[in-house]
Amino acid sequence: MVFLPFEAKNLTEETSLALVDKIKFENIITPLSPQPIPTSYVFQGEEKPPVLLLHGFDSSLLEYRRLFPILSQSHATWAIDLLGFGFTERSSDLLFSPETIKTHLYYTWKTLIKEPCILVGASMGGATAIDFTLTYPETVSKLVLIDSTGLAAPPKIGKFMFPPLDYLSTAFLRNLKVRQKISESAYYDKSFANKDAQLCAALHLKCEQWSQALISFTKSGGYGSLKQEIINLKQETIVIWGENDKILGTKDANKFKELIPNSQLIWIPECGHVPHLEKAEFTAKAILN
Repeated sequence: MVFLPFEAKNLTEETSLALVDKIKFENIITPLSPQPIPTSYVFQGEEKPPVLLLHGFDSSLLEYRRLFPILSQSHATWAIDLLGFGFTERSSDLLFSPETIKTHLYYTWKTLIKEPCILVGASMGGATAIDFTLTYPETVSKLVLIDSTGLAAPPKIGKFMFPPLDYLSTAFLRNLKVRQKISESAYYDKSFANKDAQLCAALHLKCEQWSQALISFTKSGGYGSLKQEIINLKQETIVIWGENDKILGTKDANKFKELIPNSQLIWIPECGHVPHLEKAEFTAKAILN
């Protein structure tokens, strides 16, 4: 059963309310499960090529609430909740890993989009986008990485994810004070870490199997370093990076530029880890240009 938490009614920002109203669910048939996977997404716009937006770790498509309406004015724009995240259903018979995320994303693309797209990935969504593009190059016309992961080795926390440490870890991440601290660290301008932002970042925690899916994904090892594979990217790539990123730092921005053959790097001044939220207009211009 799919649902949106009733707390969504407490959102206050116009862009948040507008994007929540657009959320739909599609039953995606995949080889991962005998049952289709109810997958949450938003769509708006007409012009081609289409744009597909991928969110970060323990997040949802709501992190594109400010970028989505700008891009959709000039492109058919999709934002999808990755398997194990957002509001996409987390079935108890599924494993959650980069491999299953990639498979689910491919069948979602095949069902909804069906043509090469401009693929945009932020933070962990960037690693997802890289992995997906390397595996299914025919689906991606251009690639955009926003303060992306994908160059560092994964943390070794996965080997400690057994009871009761696994549920203690997710309980820690569920703590609203912890999430607020993370949110504040993500922005250069701390005023963006307001109540509406906190609610947007926490709505998906109300979904069934949230902690179980997060534990499963962490146990899988998550996304490791794609450094050896990334040099094989053929698509034109834009690397967008906040000059004041305190989550990942700034060194990887230049590394991506050096490793990806056909790429350019765009710095966004006075901006932290989430340019698509903090400098949405600037980010949209960088993508559209």
